[in-house]
Amino acid sequence: HAYSASKGGVISLTRAMAAGYAREQVRANVICPGGVDTPMIAPILSTEQRAERFASAHPLGRMGTPDDIAHCALYLASDEAAWVTGAIFPIDGGYSAQ
Repeated sequence: HAYSASKGGVISLTRAMAAGYAREQVRANVICPGGVDTPMIAPILSTEQRAERFASAHPLGRMGTPDDIAHCALYLASDEAAWVTGAIFPIDGGYSAQ
């Protein structure tokens, strides 16, 4: 419950910051990563069967990579995202769309 509440808090804070600082041209967005194949999640994926089950839970059929998250961050830091603020980016292979 605490994890879910903290994610909700970050989303709410991001929207409040986006609205509050837009006149100063400060943009605030949030990236909500799904399961990303990193050393932190390695214990959960300890067997091939568990790794396959975890990957298949995502509509795109695979785990995310650090690069998947980094590409979103690079976009948000770029000039192409100059008119993006208050946005929530679930980078989760479609998991949250189910």
